[in-house]
Amino acid sequence: MSSVDTAIRLISTGARSGATCSPDLIDAPWVFDPRPGYGPGSSMHDVIPVGTPRQGQIPAEYREASKEELDARIEAAKAALGERVMVLGHFYQRDEVVKYADFVGDSFQLANAAKAHPEAEAIVFCGVHFMAETADILTGADQRVILPNLAAGCSMADMADIDSVEEAWAQLEALYGTEPDASGRVPVIPVTYMNSSAALKGFCGRHGGIVCTSSNAATVLEWAFERGQRVLFFPDQHLGRNTAKAMGIPVELMPMWNPNKPLGGNAGDALLDARVILWHGFCSVHKRFTVAQIEKARAEHPGVRVLVHPECPMEVVDAADAAGSTDFIGKAIAAATEPTTFAVGTEINMVNRLAAQYPQHEIFCLDPVVCPCSTMYRIHPGYLAWVLEALVRGETLNRITVDETVAEPARVALERMLAAKPGTTPAHVIGD
Repeated sequence: MSSVDTAIRLISTGARSGATCSPDLIDAPWVFDPRPGYGPGSSMHDVIPVGTPRQGQIPAEYREASKEELDARIEAAKAALGERVMVLGHFYQRDEVVKYADFVGDSFQLANAAKAHPEAEAIVFCGVHFMAETADILTGADQRVILPNLAAGCSMADMADIDSVEEAWAQLEALYGTEPDASGRVPVIPVTYMNSSAALKGFCGRHGGIVCTSSNAATVLEWAFERGQRVLFFPDQHLGRNTAKAMGIPVELMPMWNPNKPLGGNAGDALLDARVILWHGFCSVHKRFTVAQIEKARAEHPGVRVLVHPECPMEVVDAADAAGSTDFIGKAIAAATEPTTFAVGTEINMVNRLAAQYPQHEIFCLDPVVCPCSTMYRIHPGYLAWVLEALVRGETLNRITVDETVAEPARVALERMLAAKPGTTPAHVIGD
């Protein structure tokens, strides 16, 4: 099976049928480095905040090199560096990058992989900015975390910034007060998804809150409700809604918080009754999946098993056979003992890789339009060769560092997550 990158080129030149969400996907990422924006792909219409990191132009020798030359240079650099460097690759990275990874996984699995290898002097993180931040928080002070392209951010993570969250918290404290109830539960506990900035993880650490992944969101919410009367969940509304709904919390008790409006656009009574306050954020990859796509898959493939990520809208999760993290989706397919048709609602690079890995099954993406994650797609072998060869020369490019004043409370919130023990996990939303 061809890679997503190859498929995009074949579709764009008319050599293969199909559609992509942008004709610009055929261009190399460095074409977009001088421009503001997330780049072509699922986040191309999202508004990028002022001050978001930009990537300077990398040297022409990397932009002009052939695939074969880049492959040889990357392999030579990795061989020269040996165990001094570890390359991490997220599930959503293009195949042309993932093949160089020493470990492939979701954001938290990758951060833990970095933590588990203190012998690595440098961690080259082929993912996005918040992931590299988390790796820097969890690894040793003598380890360097490198993001090959500084423009590889995350539009969902950018939808909740520290100033907006601090302002929301001040409004909620004014409404709820700060005193615990008779059972000792405080008025509200902040919970941030792993897909958020280090500043928001630090905010949770300072305010008695916690971090969650899509694999452990139910466990984390149980932890939060033991300590608080309600939860402020950011930045992804869909993961918060889907998880809380599966735990039996009525949707009516989950008001949305719009940071651009007083009280998030809510009446005070609605916030007083709330169990989970959902931040107005979303993943542009998973927002593309629809109930109509599921209905079409069921009509065309009788017996199809539909697996989606819990960042998808509630209606999509409800219509699927199961919803779970990227790790859950991969394990569900691996566990199928008989040839099965799977329609999968998550990022196309991962779906395409699963289809190649399990040829005994028919595996396809629910969305027929090829539309990769814009920011994951900003990582290209050219950038990887650039940062690795710099390490061989003794130079560190694109290092991601989190100030200790932020890292310390963020570490507290992450440690609370690790210490949280599961109760009764809902069957439908199992698990980034």
